[in-house]
Amino acid sequence: MCTRIFWNDNAVAKTVSRCMDWAVSDEPELWFVPRGTERRGGPEEEALRWTSRYSSLVTSMWGVGTVDGMNERGLAAHALYLDPEDVSFPEPDGRPTLANALWTQYLLDSYATVAEAVADLDRVRITSPLFRGLEMGVHIALEDASGDAAVIEPIDGVLVVHHGPEYTVMANSPALDEQLANLARYRPFGGELPPPGDITSLDRFVRAAYFLHYLPEPENEEQAVAGVFQLIANVSVPFGAPYSTGDVYPTWWRAGADLTNRVYYFGATRSPNIFWVCLDDLAETTEVRRLDPTQLSLVGDQTSGLEPATLSY
Repeated sequence: MCTRIFWNDNAVAKTVSRCMDWAVSDEPELWFVPRGTERRGGPEEEALRWTSRYSSLVTSMWGVGTVDGMNERGLAAHALYLDPEDVSFPEPDGRPTLANALWTQYLLDSYATVAEAVADLDRVRITSPLFRGLEMGVHIALEDASGDAAVIEPIDGVLVVHHGPEYTVMANSPALDEQLANLARYRPFGGELPPPGDITSLDRFVRAAYFLHYLPEPENEEQAVAGVFQLIANVSVPFGAPYSTGDVYPTWWRAGADLTNRVYYFGATRSPNIFWVCLDDLAETTEVRRLDPTQLSLVGDQTSGLEPATLSY
């Protein structure tokens, strides 16, 4: 499954990381999407149509939607799996619809801050069309360069919103309220249990929160980014490691962002390298660009490596 960690209480840079854990590769592609791009929230007649206000760097899944990214204003968004049994999307009510595979992209296209996005959530109705024949429950994490954060979960037909800088960790099922209740059993969050070491969602959540709590103040931007990459590696799942059910969901890639300086980072776990793209350096770019982030040779600044392309979704 997946985990997301936001480091927003250091004085150097607001940084975030996430991992993508899945049974098979999600075939990621890295896209630069310029402002002014016309979008549609699905094939339905009532689907939302919009034009992007902000450019973004995003990672796509299976060529059908955005699962991670950051926009030019330093807003980042991440879609993580939530068990469909825990998810219930709103019933039809006349609002324009937005497929959950495009939810992350819509937020990055449309808003500069977490507060703006949260205030406007009810504008659309999120739907859940089949994703390669699968029902995909998702919840969304948002952060911005001010340190604000939110976790949004479609439960019981409404969008449950946890909004505030304290919402720095997210994993998979159960929903956030249950994750936080479990966290309170551990030290230093109210309980006496030591940090756990399993790869379950509950244990990954606790371990991410535990080590985030103890991160020392970084001396520079490099350390601020390295800190969240160390933490996300700590909750990643090596290839071949089984859950108690016997299912294997390894970590295929890890991504991160420096929201203060608008740099997006990516590392495929089949490669020993990490590379990055500087969003500010693409400020005047008006065409869609693409990069295959799974190339084993990618390392360092790859801003110039994005090539003109046609957006596939």
